[in-house]
Amino acid sequence: MTSSEVRTKINEIGVVPCARVRTPDHARFATETLYGAGIPIVEITLTLPEAPSIIEELATRHPDLVVGAGTVLDEEVARRCVDGGARFLTSPGFIPEVVAYAKKMDVVVFPGAMTPTEIIAAWKAGADFVKIFPAATAGGIHYVRAIKIPLPQIPLIVTGGVNQLTAFDYILAGASAIGTGGELLPKEALLRRQDWRIRELAQRFINLVREARAQRDAE
Repeated sequence: MTSSEVRTKINEIGVVPCARVRTPDHARFATETLYGAGIPIVEITLTLPEAPSIIEELATRHPDLVVGAGTVLDEEVARRCVDGGARFLTSPGFIPEVVAYAKKMDVVVFPGAMTPTEIIAAWKAGADFVKIFPAATAGGIHYVRAIKIPLPQIPLIVTGGVNQLTAFDYILAGASAIGTGGELLPKEALLRRQDWRIRELAQRFINLVREARAQRDAE
């Protein structure tokens, strides 16, 4: 899967689930459930020690799955994840060496940023998207809307505090996609293997993004 195809898929779906989970089994269950629910995208965070091997397993099992590595803090870890089949890399902040490595390997990368200076620096370094994190702390929907006025050319993925009440408005404010973790993958649903619950939440977020984009395009 090329970086262009990954960017297209993220733009198409508009939802980037973050599986910040405690066990490899939870990561597998979350990914398989999301995949079946129409979201073939998942971020496996490096807070799970087994993340690189899980990424490799999932990428091998589903060639069309956009599986990425989150909380990537250095080039060595980035290399391990890309070697295993990670389609994208993301970090909570802007780490130049991670962005540079992703560009060298033609892998999609979206570093985190908060201030306009950080957003511009990440974009100029070659980021495919810039992740506004943590969005709620930065100022939420009003902040995203304000950023998009002078920087309409920078595609933003909004994460940190995104839920069913705010997802619509973040897309309406100009975000290309939303990133969400516990609101889409509740701990209880993972522990009890409530796939029906995750599927229902997935459909809600997909619909919120679709409806917000339709309204934004009509304005």
